[in-house]
Amino acid sequence: MGATIGQRLQDVRKRRGLSQRELAAASGVSLSLIRKLEQGERNDTRLETARQLAVALAVPTSSLLAEPEERDEVPAVDRWEGVRHALASKAPSGPEEPPTVAGVRSALDAAVPLFSGDRYAELSTLLPPLIRDAGALAAEGPDGRAVHARVLQLTGWLLTQTRQFAAAHSALDRSLDSSPDRLHGAATVSTQCWLLLRQGRLGAARELAAEWADEVEPRVSRATVAELSAWGWLLLRLSAASIRDNRPGEAEDSLRLAHAAAVAMGREFTPEKDFLRAFGPVTVTLKRAENAMIADRPDVVLQLAERVPVRGMRPTSNNRNRHLLDVAEAHVRSRQYAEAVDVLQGIRTAAPQWLPNQRYAHDILGRVISRRRTLTPGMRSLADAIGVPM
Repeated sequence: MGATIGQRLQDVRKRRGLSQRELAAASGVSLSLIRKLEQGERNDTRLETARQLAVALAVPTSSLLAEPEERDEVPAVDRWEGVRHALASKAPSGPEEPPTVAGVRSALDAAVPLFSGDRYAELSTLLPPLIRDAGALAAEGPDGRAVHARVLQLTGWLLTQTRQFAAAHSALDRSLDSSPDRLHGAATVSTQCWLLLRQGRLGAARELAAEWADEVEPRVSRATVAELSAWGWLLLRLSAASIRDNRPGEAEDSLRLAHAAAVAMGREFTPEKDFLRAFGPVTVTLKRAENAMIADRPDVVLQLAERVPVRGMRPTSNNRNRHLLDVAEAHVRSRQYAEAVDVLQGIRTAAPQWLPNQRYAHDILGRVISRRRTLTPGMRSLADAIGVPM
């Protein structure tokens, strides 16, 4: 594992000639937490806290972070055991009638609304046989490989969403191997970048996004919608990794290029009816708000939120719901606690299975509760749903 975050923090702080107390004042991180990290009483911290320290020390966030362990979060009721087992199993062979490309594609098309709607309970039952059937098609020519790649990409996205990181890496690596063309490969790489971001592997995410953005960069004046979407999403991943790694200039440059791609499209498009590749001006605005939240600009987040046509967007977790968590966080940082709770309640209504899997939501509500002497029944119900202790 090498040096811990505490050792790295102490080394950089001393090179900068700062005391622990001076670093606390400059970063906004508590003196007690800095001491615990440097003394080894704490071996990790939130990415947001690491970034605050990095900004104060004028270094990339990744220079403080130790390489994370490859560890999944396994819930008490392990909903995804069957999915992981299907990924690890070889395609069955025997007297049963083999699956067909048309049949598996039809089953996949029927399952897509479950993915976009975060219907985890249904997917945990449906996915294992779908993965096995798609695996049997992997050697059935380009059409079979394309269906196999798509099933594995969606599975990897879902496992990333639910913090099953090792299985997500396996699914996405195999999806990339089966990708029928460069644009499908770019869509899978975009999801891989998101997985790396969720793990805090900022350098790896930034390098992968930059490599593939260069690979698929189109001539904007002649580009298709699919080409602009692929390039734009990789630029957004590059921007997300850069802002978290305390590289604001690189983050803004990438966001500016993504905006150029979105302007060329004119409006939101969903290439090949793939909700993960939906891209356009609104998507870029959402990611600009996300960057503003990372940079601790809640005022900018709330200003941008007024320009987002939330009601006209599909309530998928990769766009509207994730944006609304930033809005809730912006309200908390602006001491508008009732407004933050209202936003969280709205997300709960729209995505009841998705919200409890979001650490971000847990942290937001936790801060609200810590600042309130009494809780309303609605707050208590929300805390129970998200799993925040009271």
